[in-house]
Amino acid sequence: RVDYSGRSVIVVGPQLKLHQCGLPKQMALELFKPFVMKRLVDLNHAQNIKSAKRMVERFRPQVWDVLEEVITEHPVLL
Repeated sequence: RVDYSGRSVIVVGPQLKLHQCGLPKQMALELFKPFVMKRLVDLNHAQNIKSAKRMVERFRPQVWDVLEEVITEHPVLL
């Protein structure tokens, strides 16, 4: 069983458009972790899922770049 939910306070973001929402990076990484790990393997930043998971847990710089790419392809429901 997997819980793909997060809890946070909703506030106004003047730099955000009407159809956008801002997520804390840590929360976004946790919510999209499976997608990030798969993409790390696909891009050959990691050799397998286990090493991709290790990269995510250690917050390697490549993880944040891949997260940016992944979140553009997946909607967030509020």
